[in-house]
Amino acid sequence: QVQLVESGGGLVQPGGSLILSCAASGSILRIFAMGWYRQAPGKQREFVAVITSGGSTNYADPEKGRFTISRDNAKNKMYLQMNSLKPEDTAVYYCNVIGASDSDRFNYWGQGTQVTVSS
Repeated sequence: QVQLVESGGGLVQPGGSLILSCAASGSILRIFAMGWYRQAPGKQREFVAVITSGGSTNYADPEKGRFTISRDNAKNKMYLQMNSLKPEDTAVYYCNVIGASDSDRFNYWGQGTQVTVSS
């Protein structure tokens, strides 16, 4: 079993910044990739960014240049630095972790953290 704890969401004005964190714990042998997804009201969950164990990153086009994903492999933690936030960034942001325990591979989701961009 793997537990994911997200933090850092909140209310921010347009143009502002936030840092989201995701901490993974439990039966973890190795994490292959960690990513962020978001879901706005009435919309499907969408990809935001991903980072592999080797540090390779990929971003959804609207987030390129504004968001930065990073991770601390030693602590199994991941971060999302969000700059120049826009009202359309308002959503529940979910952490996703893909990895392996000593007996199986896993794919877990966090509980989500609300980000609201509004004046």
